[in-house]
Amino acid sequence: MSTNEKSYQNKQVLQLLDSIYQLEVAGINQYLHFSFMIMGYNRIPIQKWFRDNASESMAHATLLGEKITSLGGHPTLVAPKVVENNDHSILQLLNESLKHEEQAVALYKELTAVATELGDIALEEMARDFVRSEVEHVDEVRKMIRTPEGK
Repeated sequence: MSTNEKSYQNKQVLQLLDSIYQLEVAGINQYLHFSFMIMGYNRIPIQKWFRDNASESMAHATLLGEKITSLGGHPTLVAPKVVENNDHSILQLLNESLKHEEQAVALYKELTAVATELGDIALEEMARDFVRSEVEHVDEVRKMIRTPEGK
C-alpha cells in the first residue's frame, strides 16, 4: 500500500471518527436537556435514564477524541446543532432518542466496516463495542415506547 493510500485511508477514518464524535457530543447536550424537561410522577427514573445516557455519550466522546488525536487528528470544537422542537412529552423525547441511537448504530457499523477493511483490530473492537452498546439502547428505547399488548 502506498503512502498516498494510507494517507487517504487515515483521512477517511479521521473524518468518520469526527462525525461520530460530533454525534456523541450532541447526545450529551440532547440527553442532558431531555433530563431537565421531564415532569410528572415518572420524572425520577426517566430523568436518571437520560442523565445516564448523557454520561455514556461523554464517555464515548472521550474515547473517540483520544482515538482521533492518536491518529494525528484534531477533534472538532464546533458544537453540533441539536434540534429543539419544544415538544417535551416523554413519548416525543423517546422518539428523538431513538432517532439519535439509530444514527449512532449506523455510524458505528460504518466505522466497524472501515476498520475491518483496514485490518485495524483495535479500532474494529472499539467500534464493535460501541455498536453493541448503541443497539442495546435502541432496543431499550423501543421497549420504552411500546405499550403493553391490549392497551
